[in-house]
Amino acid sequence: MRQPIDTDSLHRFLKDHVPAIHVPIQIQQFEFGQSNPSYKLTDSQGQRFVLRKKPPGKLLTRAAHQVEREYRVIRALGGTDIPVPKVYCLCEDSSVLGTPFYIMEFLDGRIFQDAYMPGVSGDERNEMWKQAVQTLARLHRLDPASIGLADFGKPRGFYRRQIRTLKNLHESYAKVTDVETDEPVGNIPGTDELLAYFANETLQPHDRGTIVHGDYKIDNLVFHKTKPVIIGILDWEISTIGHPLSDLSNLVLPWTVTQSSREIKQHSHPAFDVTGGPPGLPSKAQCLEWYRDVVGWDPSHDIVWADAFMIFRTSVMLQGIAARHAVRQATGEDSLILGRERFPYARAALQIVRGLKAKGENVAGKGRLQRVGRL
Repeated sequence: MRQPIDTDSLHRFLKDHVPAIHVPIQIQQFEFGQSNPSYKLTDSQGQRFVLRKKPPGKLLTRAAHQVEREYRVIRALGGTDIPVPKVYCLCEDSSVLGTPFYIMEFLDGRIFQDAYMPGVSGDERNEMWKQAVQTLARLHRLDPASIGLADFGKPRGFYRRQIRTLKNLHESYAKVTDVETDEPVGNIPGTDELLAYFANETLQPHDRGTIVHGDYKIDNLVFHKTKPVIIGILDWEISTIGHPLSDLSNLVLPWTVTQSSREIKQHSHPAFDVTGGPPGLPSKAQCLEWYRDVVGWDPSHDIVWADAFMIFRTSVMLQGIAARHAVRQATGEDSLILGRERFPYARAALQIVRGLKAKGENVAGKGRLQRVGRL
């Protein structure tokens, strides 16, 4: 394990608090994940579970690693039609394993690291993408108060808060220095221009307060082993009440990347070759239509703004991976590669934003000419 945990201490905790798990257990750390270390637990009867904990050491930010919030939202959604794993316990006592953690069931299904979903038929690929979009729409239709999450976040001002958070994260990540080379992570070029554009509230999407996952994408979904059905949604650590477009734009990011950048190749949001993609891969327009039909409102008006914001947000998240790699706190083996991708993501966001600016200026210019002509 890259980040070992105290097996004896965990055994004592499980005996006292989680009778469903029969000790002794075997522990393996999952190789994926960049934020919270995750472990597969196999008990003496062969049952499998998952333990998610905060990373050790001083955390670079409190905005991520929120296993307590993750546990709360998964538990609340357990009584709905949104597929989530069963949770067994939350331990906030850091004396047990060094940091807070929770335990949930292990979902025996398929996780696709590649959003192309290799190895499936065209019909299955199309249906799995449809399931992904429609499941998200059902999540966004839920009333947070109906499942005890009325205080899980604020229904208004989501993007304003996101902009403030990303600005602070960018500044704090930039100051982090590598433990070996003493080189700072540094700023992402173009950030000031992007923040200034997104901060213009007259351009922001109108408020819609729903439960948002925070990182809804194909590799955070677990599909049935043989059927095109989602059996669980993972990685809820930054979920809140916010604007549903943030989740939707994250899900369709592969198409957005295709339209705006040829540089982005390594990240888990790969660009789609829309002219030569695999059979059954839907179009972005089809995904938006599936979403609209279930959620009951049309996202197409504001999706370009939301797409630009999501690409910028992704660049800051990748900067965070670079910062965690610098202090050797990243849990993923590919953290160095992913951290470098913050630069092409920022360039892609700038390209979209400058296109929106030019379009807005042209529209405003035409409006002025029409008014002058009438005078």
